[in-house]
This record gives sequence, structure tokens and C-alpha cells, in this order.
Amino acid sequence: MKQQYSATTTSHCSSTRLGLAVLSMVLLLFLAACSSRQPSNSPNAPAGQGAIPGKEEFGMTREELFTAIENVEAEISTCMQQAGFEYVAVDYNTVRQGMTADKSLPGMNEDRFIQEYGLGISTLYTGLAPQLSELRTPAQIGLGEQNVRIYQNLSPADQVAYSQTLFGEHPDATLAVALEAEDLSWTGGCTRTAIEKSFTPEQMSSAYVNPFDVLIDQDPRMVEANASFAECMRAAGFEYNHVKDVEVDLRKKLDTITGGAPLEALSPDALAALQELQSYERGAAVATVNCEESFLDPVANQVEREYYAGPQQ
Repeated sequence: MKQQYSATTTSHCSSTRLGLAVLSMVLLLFLAACSSRQPSNSPNAPAGQGAIPGKEEFGMTREELFTAIENVEAEISTCMQQAGFEYVAVDYNTVRQGMTADKSLPGMNEDRFIQEYGLGISTLYTGLAPQLSELRTPAQIGLGEQNVRIYQNLSPADQVAYSQTLFGEHPDATLAVALEAEDLSWTGGCTRTAIEKSFTPEQMSSAYVNPFDVLIDQDPRMVEANASFAECMRAAGFEYNHVKDVEVDLRKKLDTITGGAPLEALSPDALAALQELQSYERGAAVATVNCEESFLDPVANQVEREYYAGPQQ
């Protein structure tokens, strides 16, 4: 009887351990399944696995944009020093001020700016380094006062070399302006060399589209709103299907006319074409703002609130 009891007890204990093991496996599988169903907009959702992109330029969060700007500015300073020039790395706040000043000038609100300067692309073009501008343009603001003074204290010959080293062929393609336009493809010189160390080749392409914008534009309501925007622009005499197409097109037109040359080097025909483009830009800018406010902004704000409900970075 003792042996029989012992055998039965051993068998019962083994069954119990087996049952617990099976139960543990079931629980683990259940937890894993729940984890895999974690909403893509959860604060703990891993990047690259359905996580919603940040709301800043290039789909970055504020922290990511801050880090990118600080790193790029440090690299620009190093690159310029290696070329024999002084450049003070600009902090995030200064670059950000340049980014947010794209449709304003001192003493001028946005409405008046758009009426007089459009988007400030061809209308503020000089072909010279922004440090020479009498206006505090976004490009100049984003470079910081120290770098403007450094440039202005150089001889004319050294200014040319400095600008070429810092910007390449397009002196208005500063970090602040390129980030705000979300187009890094036209940067050059040490600015481009530095940017390439913090941004991917895809982000450097002129065809790059912010993943945040892609996400919003895929919403059926935004598809309809974009179609209405395009109709509104056509009614105003402009063929643009998306709001971002306007600035890209204006920059291409400007580059075709000027090739990055300063105003005084342009031929009479080029100057006439530039004036025509400036008039076109003013009209396009007014139409863009009106159509955007009427059809895009209300829908985009609603869709964005739904995607980014709750605390954001």
C-alpha cells in the first residue's frame, strides 16, 4: 500500500507541475498577444514599429529636432574652422527663430508680408550671402548675430570665399531656411557636409515627404480637402495640387532664372523674368493662404487632434 500511495502521489505531482507549466505558457502567449496589439500611438510604442512620427520637421519630435540642430551647428563650426574661417555654432533657439520668421519682417504682420513679399522666395532674392541683407530675413536670423558680424568684418574677397565655403552655390540655403522648407537638397558647402551627418540620404532628397504629412494626407477627409484646395488654386489661376508644391515650384523657377548669381550679375532678360516671377509669387502666395485657410486648416487640425490626442512630446 505504501508503494502504491507513493507512486500515485508522484504521478499527481508531475501532473500538477505539467499543468502549471502549460498555464504559464498560455499566460505568456496571452501577454505577448496583448503587447503586440499595443496602439501605434502609445507613448511606449517602439520607433519604427507603427509609431506615429513626431510633429516637427522631417517627422521628428522636439527633442530629436533639438539634437539634430545642435549637432549640425557643431559640425558646421568644425568644418569652417578646418577651412580657415571662424563660425560660432548657433543654438537651437536662434535657428528656431529663423525657421519661424519665414513669413514676417520686423514691424510687419503675416498678412502684409504675404501681400508685399509673397512667400519671400523670389521677392527677397539678392544672390548675396544673407549676412549682407539690410533686412533681418529668416536666413540672417537663423545664422545668429555673431556670425553676421564675423562675415561683415571680412574683406570683400574673403566674404566671397566664406560664403562659398559655408553655403556652396545657394547662399540663402541656410540651416534654418532649409529645415523650415523641409528641403535639404539645395544646401551646400559646410552646411551640407554637416547636415549629411545627421540626416539620411532619403531626407536629403528634394522628393522627401515628412511622414507626419503622409500620415495626415492619407486620411479620407484630407484627401477630399486636398482636392478642394487644388480646385480653389485652379480657380485663382494656379495649377498646384498640394500646398507644399507651391514653394518647391517657386524655388525651381527662381533657380532656373538666376542660377544663384547675384542680382547685379543678371542679364536684362533674367531681371525681367525675375520681376515677372515676383509678381507671380505674390499672387500664388495670396491664393495659397486663402485656399489653405478655407479647405486645409480646419480638416488638418481635426485629424491631427485625433492622431495626437493626449500629451505630446
